[in-house]
Amino acid sequence: MSVARDTQAASGALDLRREAEGAAGALPPLLIAAEQLASTVQMGGHGRRRAGPGEEFWQYRPAHSGDEARLVDWRRSARSDAQFVRDREWQLAQSLHLWVDDAASMRFSGAPDGRRVRPSKGARARLLALALAVLSIRAGERVGLTGPLAPPRPGRAQLLTLAQMLEADGAGADYGTPQVAGVAAHARALFLSDFFGDLDAVEGAIAALADRGVTGVLLQVLDPAEEEFPFDGRTIFESMTGALRHETREAGDLRARYLARLAERRDRLARIARAAGWQFSTHHTGDPAQAALLWLWAAFDRGAR
Repeated sequence: MSVARDTQAASGALDLRREAEGAAGALPPLLIAAEQLASTVQMGGHGRRRAGPGEEFWQYRPAHSGDEARLVDWRRSARSDAQFVRDREWQLAQSLHLWVDDAASMRFSGAPDGRRVRPSKGARARLLALALAVLSIRAGERVGLTGPLAPPRPGRAQLLTLAQMLEADGAGADYGTPQVAGVAAHARALFLSDFFGDLDAVEGAIAALADRGVTGVLLQVLDPAEEEFPFDGRTIFESMTGALRHETREAGDLRARYLARLAERRDRLARIARAAGWQFSTHHTGDPAQAALLWLWAAFDRGAR
């Protein structure tokens, strides 16, 4: 009988393992990578949860002078000599909207870097966005996209939705424009892009969000080749869609002008962010993704205080 029970238990464990492996195999690769990246960031306590108007219970706290009587939870207070208030979560402050540029320019990746090929800008941006979503949902927040198709929601099911939508085919245009429809007032937003498109559109979108009390972060994602301009001699520059093309016999002569234009664009992005009370930084795909994720988590933590 003991042998039979052991055999049955082993068979059950094997079936459970196969079921778990099958479930893991069904997860989008992007979500698996994002959760692995998110696991490198340590969080404490309740993350960025704060008290405020909302429907979901957060915690009991001792009543303070000035609290209205209607806020006192008399059932909880009856169990002690003190009076307690039932705090609820500030739901709007816990909504995070993501915009990940899916334009053709984000598909660019430079030449092999040492022993490995660098990821495309889009692949790194999607990874960072979803890893931040993993951390935020673990902290009790709601995360969604900036458009109307995926409004902020809590829970692991939302992570699956976000992963599937982020992995969908991108737009056909060379450069992207931020989508801000559906962003709730007083929420937070993260824009990830190379920001090589129309900066007037970026400025208008962020100004409109700032007017509604939305705070956020701009993270410019660039390939090191775009930062260093390591081109010389006869070179053909072509956009990812092929719509834009420029040929030169002396690419090296363009380096100084290119770098100056890139610096001007970055300065303007920083000014746009600063004017709206947002934060701005640049991340290179040749650098570790963990460093960028840590910066993003800290940036949103600073903004929540």
